[in-house]
Amino acid sequence: MSHTPHELADEFPEHIEKMSALKQSDAHFAKLFDSYHEINRSVHRAETNVEPMDGLAETELRKKRGALKDEIWGYLQK
Repeated sequence: MSHTPHELADEFPEHIEKMSALKQSDAHFAKLFDSYHEINRSVHRAETNVEPMDGLAETELRKKRGALKDEIWGYLQK
């Protein structure tokens, strides 16, 4: 289990400029981006026991984070 946040800049370093541009030009992408970071912070706080939660809740957050990451990846491939 990693205790390092999965920041999008680290996940997709070759797309940093494109993500920045999309956040400015596409409201849906901006919402996806913000939602990803909100959920990612929650997962990180749970992993580090800053805000512990039960395993099922943490798993559900991880699934949501993965789905958002997949959708963001789809935008970056266009």
